[in-house]
Amino acid sequence: MSIAKPLKKLVSAAILDLDGTLLHTDGIVSDVLKAFVVRYGKQWDGRETQKILGRTPLEAAAAVVEDYELPCSADDFLTQFTPLLYDQWCKIKVLPGANRLIKHLSGHNVPMALASNSPRENIESKISYQQGWMGSFSVIIAGDEVRTGKPSPEIFLEAAKRLNVKPSSCLVIEDSLPGVTAGKAAGMEVVAKADEVINSLLDLQPELWGLPPFEDWMEGALPIEPWHIGGPVVKGFGRGSKVLGIPTANLSTKGYSALLSEHPSGVYFGWAGLSSQGLYKMVMSIGWNPYFNNTEKTIEPWLLHEFDGDFYGEELRLVIVGYIRPEVYSTLRANFSSLESLIAKIHEDRRIAERALDIPMYSQYRDDPYLKGSSL
Repeated sequence: MSIAKPLKKLVSAAILDLDGTLLHTDGIVSDVLKAFVVRYGKQWDGRETQKILGRTPLEAAAAVVEDYELPCSADDFLTQFTPLLYDQWCKIKVLPGANRLIKHLSGHNVPMALASNSPRENIESKISYQQGWMGSFSVIIAGDEVRTGKPSPEIFLEAAKRLNVKPSSCLVIEDSLPGVTAGKAAGMEVVAKADEVINSLLDLQPELWGLPPFEDWMEGALPIEPWHIGGPVVKGFGRGSKVLGIPTANLSTKGYSALLSEHPSGVYFGWAGLSSQGLYKMVMSIGWNPYFNNTEKTIEPWLLHEFDGDFYGEELRLVIVGYIRPEVYSTLRANFSSLESLIAKIHEDRRIAERALDIPMYSQYRDDPYLKGSSL
């Protein structure tokens, strides 16, 4: 859990972005784009991803058309592309912490607005698949309801007006540069990649702005919606045992890129099942391990048991039930200052995981059929 920090500024309302903040829209958009550009003999390589994040649909379409030199206008692109997306909205995954945040703020009667550059029809279609979302927002404002979308502050100023609160009393929760720019230009508090840096919604501390704190952390651990991953144990970088003195049972990320993109980097815990050896408590990291400057996102579980030898190639199945901290334990997101400090933090993670997994809310998942070989 994040270290307690001093109060920043009192706010009384929250304005949330949708795509990339609450919903994992990027994956769906990339999949549809990949299939769409093939029509024109092109191959989607994702190079436009950063350019289209947070932009209006027309701006995003113009960027793709220009960069891939497609023989159509941005308007024609949208005419063909939009119906393909509509068929996929039902498949969009909710980002970790989104339901928790919405229920928390709604339960404490904190006025909430949803402000997105997407057209109104798209917004309502997307959130219609999420139980309780439509009724949780006092205001929903879309990109086609203002003259200029983000990075203009207009959409946030209009949201504050409809909430009947001052802009300076609003907390904006965003994920994209256009959204952050718009929130700051509106004179609002911004959390994402601006005034306050967070790894994901799981790390948000609303009390920093005078809003009610979450009360679901217990002894440094946060319960999450359980998820599963598994595969044969592979050789890692050789640093777990040799450098850190911590033997990790690495899993291959092949075939799991979509799943990993849904979950923020960080330290998690849960239960591990080895096909021939039994069930064990485990704590694991997902991410780039900044201390070692990884170039790809990895999954590195540490099974909390003393084994006599290696078990490379053995089937390892994990059920992840809780979250401990972001990957980098610093508001500046700097690497650990020393190897010793990294090792100390990892052992603290172990202690937190071991205690938590004795609590019934977590220990019940020891009996998850997936751990014993059942398919999901």
